[in-house]
Amino acid sequence: MENYLRSCKTEFWKKVFKAELDYILQELKGTKDILSVGCGPAIIEAGLSEHGFNVTGLDISKEALDQAPDSIRTVRGSVENMDFTESSFDAVIYVASIQFIERYKEAIKQSARVLRSGGKLLIMLLNPESEFFKEKTQNPDSYINKIKHINLAEIERTIAEHFSVQTEYFLGIKGTKVFQSRNSNAASLCVIKGTKKQYG
Repeated sequence: MENYLRSCKTEFWKKVFKAELDYILQELKGTKDILSVGCGPAIIEAGLSEHGFNVTGLDISKEALDQAPDSIRTVRGSVENMDFTESSFDAVIYVASIQFIERYKEAIKQSARVLRSGGKLLIMLLNPESEFFKEKTQNPDSYINKIKHINLAEIERTIAEHFSVQTEYFLGIKGTKVFQSRNSNAASLCVIKGTKKQYG
């Protein structure tokens, strides 16, 4: 965790987090109560809180949650078994976390359950086609090598069972340079945006 926090403070990761936060702020307009799944030390979540959102961070790591700021409500547990009541949140976000969750299909189902009618889902996925991803997987110590799911089309299909979806690529990374890109080879993230389907 110390190494991770140290790397988060580098200029490169600060630029990445700022770009991600700016994107999320645009997408979450009109929402208030946010659940962030796999929030870790809640760096982006702290930024959301500063912009007036009520943020709940969920993570299985006590060590990570201990680093989260006091402005975030933190809950230790797994998304597959979370015990929030139905319709508790306006939005659920996953910032590069869902691909590391073994039972991600259950995670998506639970996300739909805790969202209010018309609630938003925002999932940032690491893009396996990107230069950033390919470069990281060359390093045996990289966290990306712990990834469990790289079939983005399958993840999107699962999300579409519960949500109306839109997908786009975002955030070009080349070396330490961070830039705007919608190109699937240059963009480090594939973002799936969902609106909870209305039934009946």
